[in-house]
Amino acid sequence: MLSAGDFRNGLTFEMDGQVMQVVEFQHVKPGKGAAFVRTKMRNVITGAVIETSFNPTAKFPSATVEKKDMEYSYSDGDLYYFMDMQTFDQVPLNSDKLPDSFKFVKEGHQCRLLSYKGSVFSVEPPMFVELEITETEPGVKGNTATNVTKNATVETGAVIRVPIFVNEGDVVKIDTRTGEYLERV
Repeated sequence: MLSAGDFRNGLTFEMDGQVMQVVEFQHVKPGKGAAFVRTKMRNVITGAVIETSFNPTAKFPSATVEKKDMEYSYSDGDLYYFMDMQTFDQVPLNSDKLPDSFKFVKEGHQCRLLSYKGSVFSVEPPMFVELEITETEPGVKGNTATNVTKNATVETGAVIRVPIFVNEGDVVKIDTRTGEYLERV
């Protein structure tokens, strides 16, 4: 059991049957009255952020979120299959459990599956991926203003903004958290 006075950033606990993660906390001791803990927390399953205050002696059961690295194998309609590289077990997931950044993941990439009590609730794609540009307009000669970008489609079908010197067939490094072009590889 955890008390609200023990809260730290990133700590997970159960509250009202929901798994919560502390995003931000502040111990407040007003001049008059009892101390309290002002907390901003996120529901790890739904992603909803809640701000509330607790008595520092309030007790909560701790929650362990399991993280397991698995390889993305293939998709079949709305199901996406991930393979455990130690046991070679296949784990199917619905597309609603995948984040928007999953559009940069191709078959064979390592992803981290997050689960609570054996139930997978989210997938973390790799932070950076290298993908080939399959379609883009050619750069216009003489257009040398700073930060000129154009749309480019990568091999997974996602569209990103790239500098004008990037051409079809180039391999680029992408930050999956922001969807931004980082460099040509």
